[in-house]
Amino acid sequence: MAKENTNDQIKDKTKKKSDYTAEDIYVLEGLDPVRQRPGMYIGSTGIDGLHHLIWEVVDNSLDEAMGGHCDLIEVILQKDGSVKCTDNGRGIPVETHKKTGKSALETVMTTLHAGGKFGSGAYKVSGGLHGVGVSVVCALSKYMKSEICRDGFKWVQEFAFGKPKAKIKKLEACKETGTAQIFIPDETIFKTGIVFDKKKVIRHLRQQAYLTPGVKINIRDEREVPVFDYNFYFEGGIKSYVKYLLGDAEPKHDNVFYCQNEREDVLVEVALVYAKEEIECVEESFANNINTGEGGMHLTGFRTALTRVINDYARKNGYLKEKEENLTGNDVREGLVSIVSIKIKEPQFEGQTKAKLGNTEAKTAVESVFAEAFTEFLEKNPSDARGIIESCMLSARARKAAKAARTTVLRKGVLDGMALPGKLADCSSKAPEDSELYLVEGDSAGGSSKMARDRRFQAILPLRGKVLNVERARLDKILANNEIKNLVIALGAAIAQDFDIEKTRYHRIIIMSDADVDGSHIRTLLLTLFYRYFKPLIERGYLYIAQPPLYKIQAGKCQEYAYTEEDKDEIVLDIDKNKAQKAKEKPLKKEIEEKTLEEGQGESLLEGEAVEGEVKRTGVNVQRYKGLGEMNPEELWETTMSPSNRILLQVNIEDAKQADQMFDILMGKEVLPRKKFIQAHAKKVKNLDI
Repeated sequence: MAKENTNDQIKDKTKKKSDYTAEDIYVLEGLDPVRQRPGMYIGSTGIDGLHHLIWEVVDNSLDEAMGGHCDLIEVILQKDGSVKCTDNGRGIPVETHKKTGKSALETVMTTLHAGGKFGSGAYKVSGGLHGVGVSVVCALSKYMKSEICRDGFKWVQEFAFGKPKAKIKKLEACKETGTAQIFIPDETIFKTGIVFDKKKVIRHLRQQAYLTPGVKINIRDEREVPVFDYNFYFEGGIKSYVKYLLGDAEPKHDNVFYCQNEREDVLVEVALVYAKEEIECVEESFANNINTGEGGMHLTGFRTALTRVINDYARKNGYLKEKEENLTGNDVREGLVSIVSIKIKEPQFEGQTKAKLGNTEAKTAVESVFAEAFTEFLEKNPSDARGIIESCMLSARARKAAKAARTTVLRKGVLDGMALPGKLADCSSKAPEDSELYLVEGDSAGGSSKMARDRRFQAILPLRGKVLNVERARLDKILANNEIKNLVIALGAAIAQDFDIEKTRYHRIIIMSDADVDGSHIRTLLLTLFYRYFKPLIERGYLYIAQPPLYKIQAGKCQEYAYTEEDKDEIVLDIDKNKAQKAKEKPLKKEIEEKTLEEGQGESLLEGEAVEGEVKRTGVNVQRYKGLGEMNPEELWETTMSPSNRILLQVNIEDAKQADQMFDILMGKEVLPRKKFIQAHAKKVKNLDI
């Protein structure tokens, strides 16, 4: 019997193998691969991927501008959710393509790897190496319309989901030349919603205007009333861009460095300036106007040359003594604001989203051009050179002091047998993926949290007062702060350059502070600390913010919690409606008298005079929590710490550079930028707690 079963199994396996035939090999035609795997072409189907559609269309206009054929680009966010991108370039060709038998426009719009960037000589340099840009936009749009002015006429063709709706049409005469692309993204692809972020569009196009001097870029948002218009035009190029990135920080030297030259058919531009203040290094790199966010060979060449030239100058002029060690790459880049931009004929990007440049010749070209020009700059401007070298040497001294402080903290942990801070109530689980650490404001809330928690996987670390503002202190002073030192030891993964996320003892770090001004300040200070010294935790998605309720609402035996003012109003209204339904009363309108009780007892909604029109309210008690310490352990567990009920906000970095600038403005040493920010946004603040 067993033998028969074995034979049957062999037959079944043979049958299953034979089921895999040529019919199972799918051949995706046209733009079907894009719709099947959109993330391969635009990075994601979230908010970044949605905006990438605009970038792809604008890149074609910028290619025209870089070739000297276009000086005006306009992006319009239209009321119906569509985007219109226009330029006054040469216009996409419309004559019949010999190979495809279709118009050149239709070929470009509906065929992958089709365009004027594959050795035809139409573009000397271009960001569109793969030739998939505008065709990808066409594939991922439920409607797209191309309007071309060239050869004395206007030409129009419409598309849907990457396929033409009709053949190209020749319309009225047109004296101008240019291209207009109108598209509406497909909501079945972008399920997070088709809402374009005006600020994101402005930020990207401002950057492109700096990189393409002499070209005017207009942005128009017709979704707003009144209609919003923004115009960019810069003659100074990346030299002006460096000054913009420097912001309100004061430069360390008088002259902004700038150079431009060509090596091995690579056009190299570099601009840089050092800031007096302690700011995070800002490095921007571009290849054919494409922002290479992950760097690449051109950035590597710049960094290598920068470190070498500064060390050579420092030794030659006696700043570094014979036995002193060289300045490191981090030393020479602290406080640096720099831009590296290259134009190259055949850029080799890693991935379709072009985040990293792989051309080895770019490294050689940038290193050679920049080293030669920067050496000459330092020699010709000794006062500027002195400011730059002094800044780098100050960074080196701070690095050594910080290293000594880190070593002291980490060695102390080892000598104590990795003794954890006394205030830490650790969890019993040793598995980081199951464990979470609550950072709690004050001893009172800490006591309630320790009683409320689930000891198996929840650890509590109370923090006394407000932690140090790390934006205004160096690492050696930061590690002298007891609260931060306790946090470093509790996490178990070191700090700053030594931080190793794989050693983190908890995969959920939850900031739990009061819902008042002090609580918000403490939360901001902790976010600054994590952003500056534990950024991988945020990037990995390990950092959260707890959302304790603002109100407890009771009506008889019914008890509910409200996390916002809107929640409170909705819950009270629901209670009213339920009462009305039960009592089968007619709708009544009444004036509500609110009486504020003593602190901790909250507000009571008392019965008033009933008037026809709205529901009558009686016996509803609304308690406003002033802090976590007012909640008993059962309430704290039920509302804020129980995984089945709690609300956690995950902290992420949508735009790291913008976040960096915001932390610098709000938490830095300079008062003026913070004052300007407050004045500009004060009227937008709602429910200000004074």
